[in-house]
Amino acid sequence: MRLLPLSMVRPGMRLGKKIYNSDGLTLLGERVELTQALITRLGEHGVDFVYIDDPRTRDLIIHDVLSEETRTHAITEIRTSFRKMMEDQVKRKLVGQLQVGKAFRGMMSMILDDLSQHKDAMIMLTNISLMDEYLFHHSLNVCIYATMLGMAHGYDREELMTLGLGALLHDVGKTQIPLELLRKKGKLSDSEYERIKQHTIFGFQFLKDEPNIPLLAAHCAFQHHERLDGSGYPRGLRGSEIHEYARWIGLVDSYDAMTTHRVYRSAMLPHQAMEILFAGSGTLYETRQIELFRDKIAIYPIGITVTLNTGETGVVVDLNANVPQRPVVRLLLDAEGQELKDMPEIDLSKMLSVMITGVNHKPI
Repeated sequence: MRLLPLSMVRPGMRLGKKIYNSDGLTLLGERVELTQALITRLGEHGVDFVYIDDPRTRDLIIHDVLSEETRTHAITEIRTSFRKMMEDQVKRKLVGQLQVGKAFRGMMSMILDDLSQHKDAMIMLTNISLMDEYLFHHSLNVCIYATMLGMAHGYDREELMTLGLGALLHDVGKTQIPLELLRKKGKLSDSEYERIKQHTIFGFQFLKDEPNIPLLAAHCAFQHHERLDGSGYPRGLRGSEIHEYARWIGLVDSYDAMTTHRVYRSAMLPHQAMEILFAGSGTLYETRQIELFRDKIAIYPIGITVTLNTGETGVVVDLNANVPQRPVVRLLLDAEGQELKDMPEIDLSKMLSVMITGVNHKPI
């Protein structure tokens, strides 16, 4: 299968991987033939990339880090809990203890069990979902990224439980921000931005006395927008004043926001987002954390189309854990754009003069 931007998808192509709805349930299954109406509909729902079935890459198997059962359970639990808080806010009901601690700990235990089976894998989220309810999917994505980085860092299970819960619930305070403000397409006014920033305070207030939720997880909600140089919010904390867990979550929160479709812009590709994170190395984000993330993230995901400095075009078919920026590429077109019948594979970690110069630049 190949990972294509929706702009390069044409009627008659077939899906190579399921697409999920906002409840985490299958909306379109594998091998479904795409029509122009379906393609348009996917675009309207914030889908920027899809996996397409292609005989030349049909042997590629892309494993999900979460089972379908765990993912569906997690999205349902997050959605139910967050929606209840949103409804209470609209009705101006007093929100006391959320009573979500037991359910979220059980969910986090399922997530840890699934991720522990892939702890040495490169981090590559491969599920395509409609983004009508961005907050719910974003919360789960940030949890997966942060937990896998925590595993790579060497945290034990209880530490991972706390980090994961902090990541799952880092944006819970946004349930108290009006939806029209969260979904605004244009530039926020100063007063609107100040209102958005309050979600960190709301999140801490919700979680600090919540049974079965560690106080440290509440501080993750409080601190995930703080930055090393003091430019973050809500308190302008600096350096080690920000807990290490919150620094991990702040890093992956930014990455997932950049690589996910938003109402005001399309999704970036992983290598583009990573460049932006490195631009903030040492000032916004901790350098050693970015470097570990770079070493664990699939900068060029399996299935993505790349152009090489040789002029050839191919598809990434395998990853090199030691040098993720230099994957294995199956060549499909030569430098003149002619199809290669033998489709040779080259390992860029062993051919240092060959480099990736473009992504998704040519239809093949």
